[in-house]
Amino acid sequence: MSLILSIETSLKKCSVALHDAGKLLAYEEVGQERSHSEQITVLVNNILKNNISGKMPAAIAVSKGPGSYTGLRIGVATAKGLCYAMGLPLIAINTLQIIAAKVNQKFNPEKYFVCPMIDARRMEVYTALFDHENNFMEDTEAKILDGEFHKDHLAEKKLIFAGDGSEKLKPLMHGNSNALFVEHILPSAKLMGAFANDLYIKNQFEDIAYFEPYYLKEFYTKPL
Repeated sequence: MSLILSIETSLKKCSVALHDAGKLLAYEEVGQERSHSEQITVLVNNILKNNISGKMPAAIAVSKGPGSYTGLRIGVATAKGLCYAMGLPLIAINTLQIIAAKVNQKFNPEKYFVCPMIDARRMEVYTALFDHENNFMEDTEAKILDGEFHKDHLAEKKLIFAGDGSEKLKPLMHGNSNALFVEHILPSAKLMGAFANDLYIKNQFEDIAYFEPYYLKEFYTKPL
């Protein structure tokens, strides 16, 4: 049995969960934007302090991105700090796969593909494509949206577009009956347990010293 602490800070909400072999034991979240750096350690402390299992975590899992540069840095830095302090391995999970899991949990779309989309500003999104079992059908990419987006898939199959980037695509679909939209879906640490447990069993851990968030695009800072 593997007790894993999961951290998700990639977008607007900040959340922490504790799972035992994929089963949710505890969960806390804060929905206030730009409060991740203030709240993440509070949430972690609350979860660990109230841990009813009586066991220490066997690993720390973090949502690796894509997502907000600042949010990802906060989550990954917190996860790495916990791993160093507690001597635990680090597990990283794709943020888009967490969003797809939330869609599949809610709608169980066996006849659909799920296309999570994270707003990357202007008409660009971070996106990938998943089946109803959260398996990758197309890898994570940064894409410019236009009326041809997933044209071939939409000609044959229904697609569920989810996440904060999907609202930019909706006007370009011109009412295509195969395109369904679920705009208010955010990733959550609550849904990281099964992925984290699977990677833990397979010993697929990150190098704590060198691991960086999956920004997908280069990160730039403004000069002082």
